[in-house]
Amino acid sequence: MRYLLFYEKVPDYAERQKPWHSLHLDYFEKRAAQGDMILGGSLEGGADGAAVILFKADTAAVVEAFAEEDPYVKHGIVTKWWVRKWDVVVGSAL
Repeated sequence: MRYLLFYEKVPDYAERQKPWHSLHLDYFEKRAAQGDMILGGSLEGGADGAAVILFKADTAAVVEAFAEEDPYVKHGIVTKWWVRKWDVVVGSAL
């Protein structure tokens, strides 16, 4: 199954995320290497610092656990996150 994890960051995230940026990227790279996190990145053009991460996992609990351990979530950079199951109806790249 595919899941999308959505993030919203604090208004002053550009400055506040600096101390945690390396840990955050290391965490993402580690999970991508494990194979359950497929893609992740920021959405352009928003002051909310929104980001979307695509997962291939058996349950939403895997994605929720990922979010809870992300340094940005732990240190208050991401203030809101949610998971949605994505029912892919066309395409076979994943």
